[in-house]
Amino acid sequence: MDIIWLRDFEALVAQKNFSRAAEERNVSQPAFSRRIRALEDAVGVQLINRQTLPLSLTPAGDVFLSQARIMLRTYDETLERCQIIDAAGENVIRFATSQSMYMTHYKAYIAGLVEQGGLDIDLNSTGWAADQFVSALQQGYCDVILTYWHPAMDFLAPLDVSKCEFITLGTDDFVPVSKMGPQGPMHTLEPGQKKPISLLSYGAASALRAVVDHTLRQHIDGPKILVVNQNALALSVKAMIMEGFGLGWLPREMCRQELAAGLLGIVGDDSYVERLELRLYRDRDNSKPTLNKLWSDMEAVAEQHQTPRHP
Repeated sequence: MDIIWLRDFEALVAQKNFSRAAEERNVSQPAFSRRIRALEDAVGVQLINRQTLPLSLTPAGDVFLSQARIMLRTYDETLERCQIIDAAGENVIRFATSQSMYMTHYKAYIAGLVEQGGLDIDLNSTGWAADQFVSALQQGYCDVILTYWHPAMDFLAPLDVSKCEFITLGTDDFVPVSKMGPQGPMHTLEPGQKKPISLLSYGAASALRAVVDHTLRQHIDGPKILVVNQNALALSVKAMIMEGFGLGWLPREMCRQELAAGLLGIVGDDSYVERLELRLYRDRDNSKPTLNKLWSDMEAVAEQHQTPRHP
């Protein structure tokens, strides 16, 4: 199956017309029609219903469209990864972490060492799903990942049985917070509440979703919860909390200024607070000199903070 055929199919679905799709793909209509027919022959089923105007998909075509888009996205991501790996020299450390961690713990623990050492850093992956960090490190797309760790985060488990090592740089508290109103928090976690609590949670792709679910499971007799919104990014969850749509869990460092200014308040007792480790992972076999230098510096930082190092 030719990748060009998938792009032809996608264009035909968008245009619903062979002539317009062929023009978009910069090919003659007869040649375009032959490529669509070749795609159907390769799949073994008819994908296009040619009896309707405008053209429509067969039931099999509907299924194939969603998978074709996944294949095209995977193909494009693979090309991008290969190009980045090829372009990155020995002196460039390819870093991967979430947007919220770039703005907090990366700046606190790592940015200064990078500047002092004159290291070149390629910052990646602000919108990745949690498991993509693991696959990126295992496949050599990045040299190091900075991530939260909690026992409930099983997506990191493959790194524990692979050729990876990590440093624990420090910890952060994962706290339930609400926007503050004139009378105090707009949303609370008080027991005995009759009205369900509006929860701003994380999507399934987020590493922090598992920690929220774990915390709520520890309080099965607590107040009723109504999930009103889910976001993949902690910054998006924070924005919704700041607007007063509900309460949600955030790393304390991410909302420290808002807590100090009285814009947000921590709700519930200490049993609702979870401890997150800040871990830096790398492949043990990665011998890039600049990475070794950064790793050595980060081990010294870990020692200063009296946090454990792990082989």
